[in-house]
Amino acid sequence: MKLVSFDGIGQVTATFTAQEGVEAGMPVKLSANGTVAPCGDGDPLNAVAVLVKNGCAAVQVRGFVRCKATGLSAGTVKLSADGSGGVKQDASGTAFLVAEADDESATVLL
Repeated sequence: MKLVSFDGIGQVTATFTAQEGVEAGMPVKLSANGTVAPCGDGDPLNAVAVLVKNGCAAVQVRGFVRCKATGLSAGTVKLSADGSGGVKQDASGTAFLVAEADDESATVLL
């Protein structure tokens, strides 16, 4: 059992139309007015789809969020999208506070 949890702190979500391929847990980008698409490899990490249903996506735009990733450790890490639904360390990416890295579940909490 964990002693602390950061899940949900500062969470702000908005509903967008979801283009094909958008899945819960993946980084997304604006592709048109009110529409999100999956991020490609190296795209900036700005938002994460947390729920996708009926052609719409609840997209988290602020607060701690869990993303797919492996090989990262806690601390300040420059990240970008990996093009396959997760995030990767990227020297030209944006700096994020990785509050929790869990290789067992292949996720990080940003």
